[in-house]
Amino acid sequence: MFQGTGSDVGKSLIVAGLARALTTRGLSVRPFKPQNMSNNAAVTCDGGEIGRAQALQARAARVAPSVHMNPVLLKPQSEIGAQIVVQGRVHGTARAAEYQAIKPTLMPAVLESFARLKAEADVVLVEGAGSASEINLRAGDIANMGFARAADVPVVLIGDIDRGGVIASLVGTKAVLPPDDAAMIRGFLVNRFRGDPALFASGMAEIARRTGWEECGLIPYLSDAARLPAEDALGLSGPRPEKPGARIRIAVPILPRIANFDDLDPLDAEPSVEVVRVRPGQALPGDAALVILPGSKSTIADLADFRSQGWDIDLAAHVRRGGRVLGLCGGYQMLGRSIADPDGIEGPPGRVDGLGLIEVETVLAGAKRLVAVTGATADGVPFSAYEMHMGVTEGPGRARAFARIDGEGDEGAASADGLVCGTYAHGLFADDRQRAAWLARLGAGTSAVAYEAGVEAALDALAAHLERHVRIDRLLAIASV
Repeated sequence: MFQGTGSDVGKSLIVAGLARALTTRGLSVRPFKPQNMSNNAAVTCDGGEIGRAQALQARAARVAPSVHMNPVLLKPQSEIGAQIVVQGRVHGTARAAEYQAIKPTLMPAVLESFARLKAEADVVLVEGAGSASEINLRAGDIANMGFARAADVPVVLIGDIDRGGVIASLVGTKAVLPPDDAAMIRGFLVNRFRGDPALFASGMAEIARRTGWEECGLIPYLSDAARLPAEDALGLSGPRPEKPGARIRIAVPILPRIANFDDLDPLDAEPSVEVVRVRPGQALPGDAALVILPGSKSTIADLADFRSQGWDIDLAAHVRRGGRVLGLCGGYQMLGRSIADPDGIEGPPGRVDGLGLIEVETVLAGAKRLVAVTGATADGVPFSAYEMHMGVTEGPGRARAFARIDGEGDEGAASADGLVCGTYAHGLFADDRQRAAWLARLGAGTSAVAYEAGVEAALDALAAHLERHVRIDRLLAIASV
């Protein structure tokens, strides 16, 4: 099990890289994360949803993603509450304090899923959540030491030297953990090192001396890792490389409850495209060729935030100038005439006016739709994507469908002039055919990227990097493989 001294220390990518490295060695590998908190989710082949990081790890292991790879997924709907997904299905919602009482009841499902993966693999790579040193959350824990103890899984602790204080964070974790928990940790890794490794040799030795844990590797910073999807919204705040050759700008308002933001990654990879993430307090840029309203875990609340920033006024001006707008999932719902939540699925029951740019109305009701789809947009360009949403959207705008789904029929809607459209399909831009069509439509020329091939190449590069800098044979020995 790989736990961290904090969030965003690189646990997810290290597990993905090791999954690819061990799979290349000929081992059967499965990724596992007992509990994840993320609105970046993926649809599994068994008809559920898991954190997108675990789907990437499954891809690295060259296996299909399963709900058992992430049996508990928390999807924040507000600052204090989240939807609880258990083994791929919505289990309920809870405030943070309420969840502390609920989480011990979820351990049986977590252990059941772990046992399933153990039975079908040579090695299971387990990823912890947040920080191993959150002793205030230790009671009933299912994400870190609580799981490690219950499943009797040895732990390797990861620290991030790039953020500073890595010696203190690793040694301090040992200091605050109860002795029985600390005894589960067998080794440590230091991630994102820059410079001459010889200069930190004494630091590695001091960590080992003070903790009694085995040194398992000093991992240099790898720029190729930026080509892989980030696990959570922290990835939205990092610096973006400049693109002097960019021909068009695509603006994306960053809403507090943004979901499935990896829809943007393939556009980021295009040298001719500058994706501008518009933060609160900023205006939507007037020179954007396209504005994308992304998915949301709480559409009505995010729509209120959208209006509070004045972005509704900016968007109306963008449309008057002849600019294009694409709404994805929750963003599609916002573009309609109204959104109703009669049962209080996402918050207090009620109904609000939408942005009124497409003649549709949405009612948040019914079962959650989780499915992979194929089809073609109205201009005949094919795509593969997935849907992950609650709610039914109907109205005159549906007569101008965004796409046609194979075996199902029309999907999505558009405005009368076709400049504003919405769809429930996530992952559109990961399909090279669909992305190329959008770039041509926006005047950015042809696509210069084979996106999925690039992800595979990045996983291979990450695996090779870890083979060079991590004592993988020692990790296997610790795991008794």
